[in-house]
Amino acid sequence: PDYVYIFEFKLDGTADEAMRQIEERGYAREYESDRRKLYKIGAVFSSETGTIEEWKVE
Repeated sequence: PDYVYIFEFKLDGTADEAMRQIEERGYAREYESDRRKLYKIGAVFSSETGTIEEWKVE
């Protein structure tokens, strides 16, 4: 109830690409007037290791 989390996952991309997609597509727009703390998380899965390779939080 206190937080909003927006995740964007990429396969073999970059965390910056994921964050850029959150911004360009306006995923957070509907929460602009929301009182809750907003976290934007961009994460990259590696097809080689099957794990999260990189992430970024704003």
